[in-house]
Amino acid sequence: MVKQEQFLSWAQKYMDMIFRLAFSCLKSQADADDITQTVLLRLYQWDGEFQGEDHVKHWLIRVTLNECKKYWRSPWRKVEDLSSYIGALPFQDPRSGELLEAVMALEAKYRVVIYLYYYEGYDIREIAGLLQLPQGTVGTRLRRARQQLKKYLSEEASV
Repeated sequence: MVKQEQFLSWAQKYMDMIFRLAFSCLKSQADADDITQTVLLRLYQWDGEFQGEDHVKHWLIRVTLNECKKYWRSPWRKVEDLSSYIGALPFQDPRSGELLEAVMALEAKYRVVIYLYYYEGYDIREIAGLLQLPQGTVGTRLRRARQQLKKYLSEEASV
């Protein structure tokens, strides 16, 4: 098992990242909270060795994505209305809320790539490793997501 001090440090450092990734996959605050707790519990119970901070982050992202996939196979899954949750978030710029709404309107495969690329700062090669996909597929998903976001945001601006 991971030492308690080390676990607390990692939990504090990565809890938000786990939640945001789970939320971008599931579109539900409650389910993202559940996934976050599950992933942190798995980290606490982990008895393997980590080879550094990057390895911990990579492991947490992988476990989070796997837990989200498990959730989607569950017969109890539900979809939540995002407008009330997005409305409750404090944004400094009103366009940020629109951007979040646009990103959440994308398919899950595009949302995850956008999140990992723009919010976590991974490059295409690293995302391909995390998602276990070819680099070309990740690049295509990123390009298509950008196109869809551009189209969605330009339609919103014209309305």
